[in-house]
Amino acid sequence: MKITVLGSGGWGTALAILSNDCSHQTVIWGKFPQEIENIKRTGENPLLKGVKIPKEILLTSDNEQIRNSDIVIIATPSFAVQETAEMLKDYINDNTIVVSVAKGFEKNTLLRFSQIVSQSLPNNPVVALSGPSHAEEVGRKIPTSIVSASEDIKAAKTIQEALSNDYFRIYTNTDVIGVEIGAALKNIIAVAAGIIVGLKLGDNSIAALITRGINEMSKLGVAMGAKAQTFAGLSGIGDLVVTCTSAHSRNRSFGKLVGEGVDVATAREKVGTVEGYFACDCAKKLSEKYGVEMPIVNECYKVLYENMNVKDTVKNLMTRDRKQEIF
Repeated sequence: MKITVLGSGGWGTALAILSNDCSHQTVIWGKFPQEIENIKRTGENPLLKGVKIPKEILLTSDNEQIRNSDIVIIATPSFAVQETAEMLKDYINDNTIVVSVAKGFEKNTLLRFSQIVSQSLPNNPVVALSGPSHAEEVGRKIPTSIVSASEDIKAAKTIQEALSNDYFRIYTNTDVIGVEIGAALKNIIAVAAGIIVGLKLGDNSIAALITRGINEMSKLGVAMGAKAQTFAGLSGIGDLVVTCTSAHSRNRSFGKLVGEGVDVATAREKVGTVEGYFACDCAKKLSEKYGVEMPIVNECYKVLYENMNVKDTVKNLMTRDRKQEIF
């Protein structure tokens, strides 16, 4: 097959290397020619230091190289997903499977990214690919399992077959809502986990946060039409655990700085793109829209957008009205 990865970041590069390892004709397309030339010159992506890009992979910024792709993976930054999907109209046919790997919500519409892609490409099968998968580890061929989710199960299975090998295992799921909600909300909980680390609290605190965090994720997801069991899977608890505990996680690193007393704007500048920051605003709006109580999200919002002291948020969560754990 011909597989084109749109986006020359770390995750896009890792997926392209995976595609090449699965014996596909592979293209990495990047919007910025100079960035592509730098990768060609060094033979590696600076975001995946030490991981050599196979010479069989075509690196290009030429849109024409997208044509005749069987699968196109949109691995651009989330703010560029809609623009990229619109561009694709002129270069793919209706049989091309379009894969979205963005995690979060479109901030103006609160739509999931597979919805954004489908709006631009209504005739194409769209798949959401998600799960616990740091690019740094996939690029080094560390065993990883994720989920291929689509309402079109044939498309989900095609991605499963195309990109599974001895270090990358893909499961299928038709619950696209649940998979994408889990992917978006876990970033907020990871920010909170970082705050706990920054405050020098303990393992008990992290365990409580992860457990109650998955509860919040599931409640909102179900209210939006997802299946509760999806949140017990790779795109739910799996992705949540890795993002809350890994040093690779930008969301956790950002939260740690905030917990240590660094102001939010400075912490964002130091870490770079922090999807959990933007997702928190969207999740708060969605919780209000669907009438779902989300105390962790609300306290994170107060810290990130209302300058509340992080120690006060911990106290607020610990002194809430006492409740049953399971209803």
